[in-house]
Amino acid sequence: MKAPYFALLLIAPPLAALAQSAAPSVAASASAVDIYGTIDAGIESEHGCKGPCPTTKLDSGIEDGSRLGIRGREDLGNQVSAVFTLEAGILNDTGASDQNGLLFGRQAFVGLDSARYGALTMGRQYNLNYSMLVDMADPFKGGLAGAASNLVGYTQKRYDNSIKYVTPALAGVTAAAIYSFGESPNSIATNRAFGAMIGYANGPFNISIAHQRKDDPVVPAGTVQLDQAASNTLVAANFNFGAGTAYAAFGRDRGAGSSPWDASNPYGAVALATPSTDSRDALIGVSVPRGAFTFMASYIRKDDRSMLDQDADQIAVGMTYAFSKRTDVYTSFAKIHNKNGAFYTVGNATSAGNGDRAINIGLRHSF
Repeated sequence: MKAPYFALLLIAPPLAALAQSAAPSVAASASAVDIYGTIDAGIESEHGCKGPCPTTKLDSGIEDGSRLGIRGREDLGNQVSAVFTLEAGILNDTGASDQNGLLFGRQAFVGLDSARYGALTMGRQYNLNYSMLVDMADPFKGGLAGAASNLVGYTQKRYDNSIKYVTPALAGVTAAAIYSFGESPNSIATNRAFGAMIGYANGPFNISIAHQRKDDPVVPAGTVQLDQAASNTLVAANFNFGAGTAYAAFGRDRGAGSSPWDASNPYGAVALATPSTDSRDALIGVSVPRGAFTFMASYIRKDDRSMLDQDADQIAVGMTYAFSKRTDVYTSFAKIHNKNGAFYTVGNATSAGNGDRAINIGLRHSF
C-alpha cells in the first residue's frame, strides 16, 4: 500500500466517527486554556571528550526539557473535545529557544479527543518509538545522564507534518499509528515517516511493541548528503513489584539513521563518526522510591552487527528528591564504554553530550 493511501486510511475513519459524534451538540460547548511549563537547570561535568569541550558547565533541561506551553480543550458534546497544544522549548541557561530555534519546537498540534473513539491529532508530535522508550522502558524517563536515548534505537523525538491516532483502551489494550508527510517537491516518499504500536496493561505489568520507518531525503545533484533512512522495532516493558519498578527493553535497528548519532562528530576530527546501520539494543533498569527520594539505575547494551563491530555499554545511576509535587533536586552519573571506535556520548533530556561519561546535579520546577 502506498504511503499517501495509508495516511488517508489512518485519518478518515476516526475523523468521521469523531465528527459525527460531536456534531449534534456543538452549540453546548465549554472551553478551557492552560498555561504550563518546566524550568530545569543544573551543573554538568563531562569527561572523555576526544576533542575540546567544556568539562564543567551550567546546562538547561537536564532532567526534563525546559518549556513554556499552552494547551486547550473545548467540550463539543457527546464526550468529544477539540484539543490543541503549543509548546516552546527554552534553553534557560541562555534564554535562547531550543529545537534549533523553532518557536513551538517541542509540540504544536490540534485534534479531536473522544473517550469512545480515541484521539486524532495533527501537527508536530512525538513519534511512537521515542514516547514508548521514555514512558515505559527508561527508569530515567529520557533525562539525566542515564537517559536511555544515549544508546537505544531511533532517538529523533518528533515528526513534523504528522497525523497521529491513538485508540481508547479496550480490555487493557491500546494501539496507535502515526504518519508524517515528507512534503518534498521531488517525491512523495522523500523524508516521509510512519509507525505503529500496540500495548497491553494489566495491573502492575505493562508491555508494548512499536515499529517506525523514516525514509531518506533526496540528495541534490552535485552535493553529498548522508543517507539517514531508519527502520526500528522496539519492545518495552515494566513491572511494579511493590518496592519499586523494574524496566526492560529490546530493540532492532537498521539504517544509517537508526541509532543515536551526531553528524557534527563531538569527538573531534581525530575520530571517524560512522553511524551503525544494523544493531540490537537491550536495556534493564530499576527505580525505587523511598519517601521523597527515588533511586534509579540502568544498564544498556548496544550490539553493533556491522563489519565495524562498534559496540557500546552504558551504566547509569541517579537520584531525585522531591520537595513537593512540582519541585525536585536531582543528581546522576553515567559512563559509556565505546568499543572499536564507537562514538556514543552521555547526554541528558536536552543535550546530546560531548563525552563518554558525565555527572550532573540540578533543580527542576514545574508550574
